[in-house]
Amino acid sequence: MTEAKTSLKRTLIGKVVSDKRAKTVTVLIERAVKHELYGKIVTKSSKYHAHDENGEYKLGDIVEIAESRPLSKTKNWVVTRLVQKAALV
Repeated sequence: MTEAKTSLKRTLIGKVVSDKRAKTVTVLIERAVKHELYGKIVTKSSKYHAHDENGEYKLGDIVEIAESRPLSKTKNWVVTRLVQKAALV
C-alpha cells in the first residue's frame, strides 16, 4: 500500500498567553458553542501547556498545537507551527 498515513493526533489553533517558563508556552483555545437551553452563542475557552523546545514562540503569537505523549505532569501538547506572528505594539 502506498497510501499516505493520516495523523490520528488532534490539532488545535490558539493564542500564546504565557511564555515565561523554559521550553513551555501556555496556549488559549477559544471556541463558540450554542447554549443548550437558551440557544445563545457563548465563547468557551481552555488553556493548554505546550512544549516549545527552542523557546521561539512569544506572547500573542497564533500557533498550532498537536497532542503528544505526556511530557510532564501538565504538558501533553507540542507546538507544531506558527500560524501568525504577534503584532508589534
